Amino acid sequence: MCVRRVIGGALCLLLGWQGAAMAGAKVRLASEEWPPFVSSALPDNGVSGAYVGAVYARLGSASTIDYYPWKRTMEVGMHDARYAGLLAVWRTPQRETQCHFSSAIGSTMNVLAYLKEAPVAPSVLRDLRHVRVGTVAGYSNGEEFDGLVRRGVLHVQEGVNDETNLRKLLSKRFDAMVIEKRVLRHLLASHRFTHAERDRIAFADNLFHERTVHICFQRSAAGLAQQRTFNEAARDIDLSRFERDYLRRLDTDRATVQ
Repeated sequence: MCVRRVIGGALCLLLGWQGAAMAGAKVRLASEEWPPFVSSALPDNGVSGAYVGAVYARLGSASTIDYYPWKRTMEVGMHDARYAGLLAVWRTPQRETQCHFSSAIGSTMNVLAYLKEAPVAPSVLRDLRHVRVGTVAGYSNGEEFDGLVRRGVLHVQEGVNDETNLRKLLSKRFDAMVIEKRVLRHLLASHRFTHAERDRIAFADNLFHERTVHICFQRSAAGLAQQRTFNEAARDIDLSRFERDYLRRLDTDRATVQ
């Protein structure tokens, strides 16, 4: 009993020291370009990047985000000692064994995008079993969708990112694609797509549930200390209000530029 108490006390002291050491230090994170959630092209690294920055500011610290393709983001964020972790990550049972997840840093809603001239209107995900669906390699699209893919009920064509998949959809290389709703809106509002292309896109929003995204801190004692310190500081910042305010400012800035 005494030994367990000593070990437990030592672990608490270690975690407390590591968490305190993070205050005032610069925290390095990895991410893929995924606007409007995380992007080097947006103010303060996007809405989730800005939220993370605000949390660290409360700790008297700062966060920096390095950008890579998604698979590389996963590799360096989870295993490279130079990084605390990666963002913005959906929680899955598999990732629960690989990460110490932060509290939510963003809210997301996947949709099924398709062409208006070739509508796809499923009532449930199983209705997509004869549809060519585009996804991004390495992304989780929810337990139900991912499970149907693993069992061979649904067949997907994996791409490198959402923008590439959207162009493939426009060229009819597949029938529909899974994409986060705000990401789709942000892409279509950018100069990279024409007004005519925007008008061809529709989406179904009845197939997926809202999900939060998180920082995946590395699965280590240091990562656990970082998770606990971050979560404690994040309690004082209302995520929903922060997202609304940021996206409202982003829309205003976009309208001003246009």
